[in-house]
Amino acid sequence: MKPPKLGSKKGAKPSDAQRPDSRSRASAKAAAPRQAPGEVRIIGGLYKRSKLPVPTVDGLRPTPDRVRETLFNWLGQDLSGWRCLDAFAGTGALGLECASRGAAQVLLVEQSPKLAEALGKHIERLGCAAVAQVRRADGLGILAQQRAAFELVLLDPPFDAAWASKALEAAAKAVVPGGFVYWEAPKALTEDEASALGLVIHRHLKAGLVHAHLLVRQS
Repeated sequence: MKPPKLGSKKGAKPSDAQRPDSRSRASAKAAAPRQAPGEVRIIGGLYKRSKLPVPTVDGLRPTPDRVRETLFNWLGQDLSGWRCLDAFAGTGALGLECASRGAAQVLLVEQSPKLAEALGKHIERLGCAAVAQVRRADGLGILAQQRAAFELVLLDPPFDAAWASKALEAAAKAVVPGGFVYWEAPKALTEDEASALGLVIHRHLKAGLVHAHLLVRQS
């Protein structure tokens, strides 16, 4: 199923999350390295306001609520029929947002036994086992096996991972033509770098130390 047109316009006024130069207290906090907050919450859809406990795991960086909200404003709020892959699921906040918004299939891949167990409990608590599945595995390995299998691939790998660029390359092949790759990284992706992978940068924001990109696979 081909994803529908994205919800926001290129000329739309940027959200606060897109204004890294703001001198507000909120922006100052956003500039600090992310810490596991103890819980995350689903911000939209069927499971809106559901709170999910987060295990303490070194290096865990849950995507902030405001960045997730911006992402799903870009994508549109209804993902009915979409197949989604959260390749480095962590807390599951991104993948479970997809399930909450009507996705037909959500695969959450997580290598950490502790986090994978927590993801299973989240799915049980939300009652979305018919849609969401957890696989304890290496996200890069799972990505490498996929060919045009998803409408959306979510990538939030460890920032210090030497293989992160390989994950993006694999994700570009894992989505259908016209499908989307969401990519978080410590620096902005250039148009040339995206084009070399068969992708186009549709949206980009910087929130604190994070660059978030919504990329579209060229037909």
